[in-house]
Amino acid sequence: MGRILRLGYSPCPNDTFIFFALAEGLINTAPYHFEVSLADVEMLNQQARQRVLDMTKVSISAVLHLLDDYCLLRSGGAIGRGCGPLVVARERLTVEELRDKRIATPGQLTTAHLLLQMTEAHQGSWVAMPFHRIMKAVATGEVDAGVIIHEGRFTYPAMGLHRVLDLGEWWESETGLPLPLGGILIRRDLGAETARFVDHKIRESLSYSMAHPDKAWPYIKAHAQEMAEDVIGRHVETFVNDFSLDVGEDGEQAIRFLLKAAAKQQGLSIPQKMIFWDEHLK
Repeated sequence: MGRILRLGYSPCPNDTFIFFALAEGLINTAPYHFEVSLADVEMLNQQARQRVLDMTKVSISAVLHLLDDYCLLRSGGAIGRGCGPLVVARERLTVEELRDKRIATPGQLTTAHLLLQMTEAHQGSWVAMPFHRIMKAVATGEVDAGVIIHEGRFTYPAMGLHRVLDLGEWWESETGLPLPLGGILIRRDLGAETARFVDHKIRESLSYSMAHPDKAWPYIKAHAQEMAEDVIGRHVETFVNDFSLDVGEDGEQAIRFLLKAAAKQQGLSIPQKMIFWDEHLK
């Protein structure tokens, strides 16, 4: 079977599209065997803090807390433009009216939560909950507003919700950079050669799905939490792009900028360790 590498990612269509061929054994990964587990992104963030997995998808904002044990790969992440989290409410609110409301976010370590803090538009209470619960919590009045991610940006109008603030638009207007939402971490102690190998295999897996989307579709749909097919398609189109193959210079700059902003926001310093596995090779 080969040496086992434990890999975690979310059930969201962009992740299942990227990792389909790797998870289903459609590309050669010898001498390694990938053992895959899927979980909500905040759970993956927390598991990374406990070093549960060898490689895992995490929120970029969580990377600040994980650099002692992990570094970033260059492939498999979620970076882009026009793909940021949205703040939605049951009532039509202005940004000023949002200030003291009770807001649900997908978790304290998520990039969505960090962006809300960075805008300084909200000074009230917040509660963390799995992203798939947030829109219902807003619609039923459990919370006043919510920060929605993933497919929520396409489906919130159907629940009678109203957009208050597009956090991606805010980020792009403030920085001019693409928004780095998530990335793939790998344990430092696995070494550079393993990181190089995994980076290559993630790109190979994504290239397979790009060439054979019809083959990837059943796997994506099986994990898509009963999402409508048109929403799944829009999700993949929005969150899978050239940055998914390689972060590139713009993506790397965006990640470094966001980590500095996260450190400032939380009163922390960035650990003096390389962020990407191959920095020492440049």
